[in-house]
Amino acid sequence: MRKTAKFLTLAVALAATFTGTAKADEGFSIGADIISTYVWRGTELSDSPSIQPSLSYTFSGIGIEIGAWGSYAIDDKADGTRYKEIDLYASVPVGPVTLTVTDYCDAAADNSFDFSQDGPNVVELSASYGIDDLSLLAAINVAGKEGSAKNAVYCEAGYQFYDKDGYTASGVIGAGDQAFYGDTLSNGFTIVNTGISVSKDRYTASYVYNPDSEKSVLAFMASF
Repeated sequence: MRKTAKFLTLAVALAATFTGTAKADEGFSIGADIISTYVWRGTELSDSPSIQPSLSYTFSGIGIEIGAWGSYAIDDKADGTRYKEIDLYASVPVGPVTLTVTDYCDAAADNSFDFSQDGPNVVELSASYGIDDLSLLAAINVAGKEGSAKNAVYCEAGYQFYDKDGYTASGVIGAGDQAFYGDTLSNGFTIVNTGISVSKDRYTASYVYNPDSEKSVLAFMASF
């Protein structure tokens, strides 16, 4: 993940959703993604291919969903460690908006539920909204690890502009606090995530460019 640790995540490349999970109207759902490179909100968190399993339960009628999502790198990093992450979340629809609380956790830590300022967890509150082909997301860290993670804000807009012959294509632009999402320790709020994602069936290819770090990533994902 970012500067303060190596945790954090969710979704590859462009999506702010759990793309590999087969959503259910109610009851349990499971899924998994296999990705070439793990990218989150414009930043490459692991350059190793990774397996990203997920499970969730949706409550009938009220639409509340609780779930878990993880990312496990296949290869070791140069220091001999291997990227691991487990995130827990709960989301509830409130009119046209969905509110979500997510706990991002460095799964390599000794205590998975240490929410101290030096612990492995960051708790985020987010609101998402979608209408037709447009999606909007706003998120803020509200608890857990401090440093650059404390109260870090991220906002994102996505738009699906192509749907033909089984292919769909979407673009995204996201901005966040530089100290947490960017490539510097300044306190500015800047664009950190741009890109395009093309999907067909269970496969997605994404090109991501972070204007702040001036780095780009091309990622491929298969969802099951």
